[in-house]
Order: sequence, then C-alpha cells, then structure tokens
Amino acid sequence: MLTIRNLRSGYGAVEVLHGIDLEVQAGAITALIGANGAGKTTLLMTICGRPRARTGEIVFQGEDIAQLPTFKLVRRGIAHVPEGRHIFPRMSVLENLQMGAYAADPAHYTADLDFVLGLFPILKSRLNQFGGTLSGGEQQMLAIARALMARPRLLVLDEPSLGLAPLIVRQLFEIIAAIHRDRKMGILLVEQNAYQALKLASRAFVMVNGAITLAGTGAELLANPNVQSAYLEGAPAPAHS
Repeated sequence: MLTIRNLRSGYGAVEVLHGIDLEVQAGAITALIGANGAGKTTLLMTICGRPRARTGEIVFQGEDIAQLPTFKLVRRGIAHVPEGRHIFPRMSVLENLQMGAYAADPAHYTADLDFVLGLFPILKSRLNQFGGTLSGGEQQMLAIARALMARPRLLVLDEPSLGLAPLIVRQLFEIIAAIHRDRKMGILLVEQNAYQALKLASRAFVMVNGAITLAGTGAELLANPNVQSAYLEGAPAPAHS
C-alpha cells in the first residue's frame, strides 16, 4: 500500500531523515518506535506533504505522492492524526466530524458518523460541545474520529496515547484494534508506548537518529533483547508459546 524508498527530508539546512526505507501493507498495522527526536514525526509529516521530501519516493497505491499537496493526499485516502490532536477547539464535536468528512463521498456520511460514534460513545453525548472544552482523552478520540470520517485507506497515527491516563490508553489501543478489524485499513502507528504498539503490529520498525535501524514483525521486536532494553523497560515480558 505504502512504500518509502531512500527518503530524505528535513527543515531548512537540517536533514532529519537519512534515506528511509519502509513499507506499510494494505490492511495491516505497522508500528514505528524510537526515542524522542529520532525523526518519527518528521517522517509522518513528510508522508503527508509538510515538509516536502528532498529526495526519494513515497509510493501510495502505485503512485509517487512525494510532491503532492496535502489536500490531494486526503482525497487519495491518507488521513493523519497528528501529535497534539489539533482539533478545532471553537467548533463543536459534530462540526469537527463534519470537517473530517469534507473529502469523502456524502453518501457514506450517516453510516460513517454512526460508526465513529459507536467507537467513541462519549462523543455522542458531546456532539454540541466545543472541542476545546473536552478532556485530553476525549480530544484524542475526536481527532481519530475526525480522521475516520474521511474514509481513509491509510490511517497515520502520531503518538495517540501521549499524555493520557493509563485507563484511557488501554481503551484507545482496544479502539485502534477495533478500527483495524472492522475497516481493514492500513495503519501506520508512531507510539511512545512501544509495548502496546508492537503487540498490535504485524510489522514494525525502529528509528534512530533519522534512520531505520531494525525491522521485523511486532512479535520479533518484542522478543529482541536490544529493543527490550532500549524501549520496553518496565513492560510485561512477552509471552512465549
């Protein structure tokens, strides 16, 4: 579905990504883990058009999209939930969801609204409330729901659990699993909670200083001693069959 080859990107004179190679399979969850400052957010933002790729290819469903503007990427089926949520705080919950649906076929609006409100029932009781008055967890739910209203083929999630209480984090990962199960869409997940991300992922990558240093299945990376020592301290030990 998404193939990235020799991608370089950055800001001004600073190159952040140094020849990234990465693939996201259709209908699969792919996790990207790494320390703060490794370049994970820059990679997601480059996929979505800001900043632009300097060299390399970003191929989505057979088309090189590296130089396409962001609004065209949305219409091609990529929805980005950025770090920090970035909902519209002065719009109601319903208006936020309607903004997410602007690029989708209006014929699916009612069914899509029912789907996201089924995933996030708390939003149903908040439809007329301003987005900025929601709790942090509710705002994250709204950000994901808004992205889903675009009917994406690829959902790009940047640190969805950041700053949330443990109970909300568990609920959020259950919802991500439900989205994958029900919609069969590809998901590219950048997540500080490496244990939960690798548990969900069929394929995973480790990024260090703007380069991919390790790749494998989620289970393989969970069992990797170097990954365990660097990213999984304090997490439950992986189960062995």
